Amino acid sequence: MSALNVVLPFCSSVLSFAFAAMVLDQWWQRRHSFQLVWGIGLFWYGISAGTEFMGSAFGWSEPLYRTWYLIGAFFVAAYLGMGTIYLLAKSRFGYFAGAMVLLGGLLSLVFSQSSRYPGAGTAGRLTFVVALIGGVAIIAATALRRPLAAHIAMAVLAIGSVSVAYMVLNASLPAPGYALDSSTHVPVGSAFPGYVRVLTGPFNIAGALCLVFGALYSAYVYMPKKRVLPARLMALAIVVNFVVSIPAAVPALFAGRLNSRVPATILIAVGAFIPGLTSGLDRFGVTWSFFLGEFLGLVLIFAGFLVSEEVFRNVRLGATLWSRPPSASLEREVG
Repeated sequence: MSALNVVLPFCSSVLSFAFAAMVLDQWWQRRHSFQLVWGIGLFWYGISAGTEFMGSAFGWSEPLYRTWYLIGAFFVAAYLGMGTIYLLAKSRFGYFAGAMVLLGGLLSLVFSQSSRYPGAGTAGRLTFVVALIGGVAIIAATALRRPLAAHIAMAVLAIGSVSVAYMVLNASLPAPGYALDSSTHVPVGSAFPGYVRVLTGPFNIAGALCLVFGALYSAYVYMPKKRVLPARLMALAIVVNFVVSIPAAVPALFAGRLNSRVPATILIAVGAFIPGLTSGLDRFGVTWSFFLGEFLGLVLIFAGFLVSEEVFRNVRLGATLWSRPPSASLEREVG
C-alpha cells in the first residue's frame, strides 16, 4: 500500500469539508439555491474521499465500500452539476442539461448490452426510459419556463438518489464484500453487479459534463467576445465564439481588464474534468491516477472559487467577516 493512498484521500476529504462549510456559509448569507446544492455536493465529496482514506489506512469493509460507491459513483458529480444547473437557471443552459441527462441514459443503455455487465439489460432500459422522460421534461421547461427546469432536474435527481441508494445498499456482493485493484489497492466498482454499475450514466457522466461545460459557459459570458456565429445557433455559436475570443482574452487577463470570473470558471472547468477523467479510467482498470486526479481536481475547483470575486464576496471565519462590494450577479447577466 502506497502512503499516497492514505495522504491524498485524507487531504481531499479535509479540503472538501472546509470548502463545503465556506459555500454553505455563503448560502446562509445569500440563500441562493446553487450554493446550497454545491455545498451538498462538496459534502458528498468529503465523505467519498473520507471512505478512501479510512479504507486505505485501516482496511476496507463491506459497509465502507458500499458508502464509497454510492456517494462517489452517484452523488458527487451529480450534485455539483446540479448546482451549476441552478446557477444558470435563467439562461438556456437547461437545454444542455436535459441533453446530458438523455446522453447519460443512452450510455447506460449501451453499457447494459456489454458483456462487462451481465444481467444489466433491464436496468439499462429502465434507466434510459427514466432519463428520457427527465431529460425531455428539463428541455421542455427550459423552452416554456426556464427557472422551472432546475427544479425539475432536482426532483429527478432526488428520486434517482433514493432509488440508487436502495439498490447499492441491498445489492449482493461476493466475499470479502469489496474489490481493490491488485497492484495499486485503489477501490474499483467491480464487486457490484452489472445492473448497479450501469446506473451511473445519468448521475456521474451527466453531472460531470454539466459542471465542466457550465463553468466554460460562465467563462464565455464574462469574457470579451468576438461573435463569429449568431446566438440563435446556441451551442454551436457558444463553442465557436468562445474559441475565437480566447486570443483577445489572454492579453486582457495580463492587463488586469478581464473579469475575475473568467479565469475562475476555467479553473473550475479543468478541475471538474480531471477527476471525471481519472474516475472513468478507473472503470477500465487504470487506477494509479484515481486519488491524484481526485485531489488535483478539487484543488483547482477551490482555486477557481477563491479567484472569483463574487462567489466569496463575503467570507466568514468564526466571528470575523471579510466583505467585498457587490457587482452584477451571474444570474442577471446570463438571463
